[in-house]
Amino acid sequence: MALTITEDCIACGVCLPECPVSAISEGDNEGDAYSIDSNVCVECKGHYDEPKCAEVCPVDACVPA
Repeated sequence: MALTITEDCIACGVCLPECPVSAISEGDNEGDAYSIDSNVCVECKGHYDEPKCAEVCPVDACVPA
């Protein structure tokens, strides 16, 4: 199972550099919400104990899909 980013995303970008497999991408336009590619996301298994995006998100927008 992968994580997803909800509409609560404020496009702050703190999650982007935290993803060890580069599954997170920025929206097409500045200020657009970020998204997680479910085909790439590994929930940080093998990298961290917990998903880093969810850990650093200030608005808790990164949640299990």
